[in-house]
Amino acid sequence: MAYFEVTNITKSFGKTEVLRGIDFSMEQGEVVAIIGSSGSGKTTLLRCLNFLETADTGSITIDGTAVFDATTFPSMKDADIRNMRLHFGLVFQSFNLFPQYTVLENVTLAPMLRAKEGKPDKAALKEKAEQIKSEALSLIAKVGLSEKISSYPCELSGGQQQRVAIARALALSPEILCFDEPTSALDPELTGEVLKVIRDLKSDGRTMIVVTHEMEFAKNVADKIIFMADGVIEEMGTPEQVFDHPVSPVTQAFLSKSLESF
Repeated sequence: MAYFEVTNITKSFGKTEVLRGIDFSMEQGEVVAIIGSSGSGKTTLLRCLNFLETADTGSITIDGTAVFDATTFPSMKDADIRNMRLHFGLVFQSFNLFPQYTVLENVTLAPMLRAKEGKPDKAALKEKAEQIKSEALSLIAKVGLSEKISSYPCELSGGQQQRVAIARALALSPEILCFDEPTSALDPELTGEVLKVIRDLKSDGRTMIVVTHEMEFAKNVADKIIFMADGVIEEMGTPEQVFDHPVSPVTQAFLSKSLESF
C-alpha cells in the first residue's frame, strides 16, 4: 500500500465538471509535480486535498488511514475536519501572510491557537509557547530569514514572504506539504530562492505535492510528474517518461509549447 493514495476525486461547480475522477498515489518522501494549462483543475485538486473545497466523490488515505471519504464527510463534525486538515500544509501562490503580524508571529500563530485548545493551565501553556517559539525560530532559520523575525510582511520582498509562508506551513508538522504555484507571483530573480528552499525540503525527505509552471524545476526535482488536462490526469510518470517520452498527444502539444524556452 502506498503512503498517500487519492481515489476517484471528482468536483463540480454547478454544471461545470472541474475534476473528473482523479487517482494517484505516492510514497513517503516523494515529490510529485503537477503541471498543466490554466483551467486544467490543478488548483482545485490541491484545494480538495486540503479540504478547502469538498470533493463530490472519492477518498484520501495517508499511511493506511482514511482522512477523507466523500460518503461520510457530510456527517463529520467541524473539529474532526480541522484535525484532518492538520495532515496537510499548504503554501499559496499569493503568500497570504497576516500583515499585522511579524514573521515570528505569522509562524507561531496556528501552533499557539492549537495549543490553547482544551484550555490548558497557564504553566503548561507557557511551556508549550516556549517550545513553539523555539521550533518556529528553527524553521525561520531553515528558510534563511533569522534576521527578519521582527519584520512585517510589508517590509519583505516577495521571495522572503513566500519563504515565511513555507515556514508557517511547516509549523504544524504536516505529513504532506502542498504548494500552489509557489513562484507565480514572484519576479524571476526571486524565484530561485524559493525553489532552493523546496529543494532543501526534498533533501530532508519531505513528502510534497507541487503545482508548478516551472518545467525545469519539475524535471530536476520531482520524482513523479502528473500532467492534468480538462479535469483528468492525462499522463503520469517519472520526469524522464513524461518530459522525454510523452505518450499522449495532448501532453506532447503542451510540452512543445512549454519547453520552447526550456
